[in-house]
Amino acid sequence: MLKKRDLHEVPALFDLLIHPEVYPYVRHKAETSDEFYFITKQIIEAEENGELISRTILDEFQQPIGTINLFDVQQGYGFLATWIGKPYFGKGYNKEAKDLFFEELFFQQNIDGIFMKIRKANVRSLKAILKIPFVALGNTLYPDIYQAINKENDAYELFVISKDHYMSYHQFLTPAISEDGEEVS
Repeated sequence: MLKKRDLHEVPALFDLLIHPEVYPYVRHKAETSDEFYFITKQIIEAEENGELISRTILDEFQQPIGTINLFDVQQGYGFLATWIGKPYFGKGYNKEAKDLFFEELFFQQNIDGIFMKIRKANVRSLKAILKIPFVALGNTLYPDIYQAINKENDAYELFVISKDHYMSYHQFLTPAISEDGEEVS
C-alpha cells in the first residue's frame, strides 16, 4: 500500500492532484505535469538527504492514489502531509496509509513525534484526525509551534502524535503473551 516515491508515478498522481477538491489542500502544488515531475524529483532528493520521508499511497491494484509525507524533519519531529485523489475519498485508504506510515516512522525511521497542521476550514481533515485515538491537540502542548504555523493568521489547528503515546496505545491493544505462547489477561 505504501512505496517510496518514483518519477514514473507522476502522470497518474498529477491527474488526481489537480482535482478542485484535492488541489487546495496539497502542500506542493503544481500547475503542470512537468512542474510536478520537478517537485517529485526534489522530494526524492530531499529524502536522500534526510530532510523528509515521502511515500506513494497505492490501491489494491498497485495504482498510485495519493501521497503521505513527513516534511521538515528536525530532531526526530516532522510535519505530516497527506492527500488522496477524489475517487478514493471515504474508502479507508487514508487510515490504512497513516497506520502503515506511522509504523514505519516510529519503528524504522526513529521519529519521536509527528505534527499535523490542519486548516480550520478543512472539515474533512479535522473529522479524519479526530478518529485517530492516539492523537493530541498540540495548540497548548507546543505553543511555539502553534504560533509559528499561525504567524500570518489563525488558520490552523495543531495536532501531535508522540512515539510514546502511539506505542502506549498499541501496547494496550496488543495482548501480552507469556513465554509459553499463551495470552495473558
